[in-house]
Amino acid sequence: MSLRRRRVAVTLRLAIVISVLAGIALTALGPATITGLLPYFTIQSNVAAGLPAGYAGWQAWRGRPDPPSVLKGALTLYITITGVVYHLVLANPASPFAMAQPDRTLGEAWGNQFLHTVVPLLAVADWTLFDPRGRLRLRHAAWWLAFPLAYLGFALVRGLIVHRYPYPFVDAGQLGYAGVGLSSLFFAFAFWLLGLLLVGVDRGLSRRARPGENRTHPIGATPDNWA
Repeated sequence: MSLRRRRVAVTLRLAIVISVLAGIALTALGPATITGLLPYFTIQSNVAAGLPAGYAGWQAWRGRPDPPSVLKGALTLYITITGVVYHLVLANPASPFAMAQPDRTLGEAWGNQFLHTVVPLLAVADWTLFDPRGRLRLRHAAWWLAFPLAYLGFALVRGLIVHRYPYPFVDAGQLGYAGVGLSSLFFAFAFWLLGLLLVGVDRGLSRRARPGENRTHPIGATPDNWA
């Protein structure tokens, strides 16, 4: 990576870290506390995007390699899920799972946009511009579902204890476990397709890269055995 690209990468990754911190801090100005925010996938995915971004920015500053592409792809998928689900499902009045949007102070509104819009866009930009190409496989889209499925289990177990659920599509009290299972299958399929889209974009960008320009393949891997 050239010095100029390294500087841009460091700046972008610093912007991700600052946006995550600002989003959480501003959101916590409202009735929700930091500990009350932790059970939300939004917060978990933002933290999962912010911490590696800080590390990757430090690595880029020192001219060192980025975190593994499979990990970077997973974290990019999770923060993308946060943005997509919020805008298309939770904040969309036409969605069956739309949540009533509360009146927010200006600070809370900015925090909400940082977490659901700014950070996802910055993370996707970082992955698109600076992640080494050609290292993702089709099977990774299935592997990446491990965290959303683990989160589903966490949300259901927590709901049994506190009788509250973070999102309406995992609310077993309202939907029943059969309803949650059905909605979970739909979302898992959608997230798998989104993961496949990331792999497809990675392949497309890899084919367009000039020889020697941010294009790497593991030993023995060729475009014909990327499954």
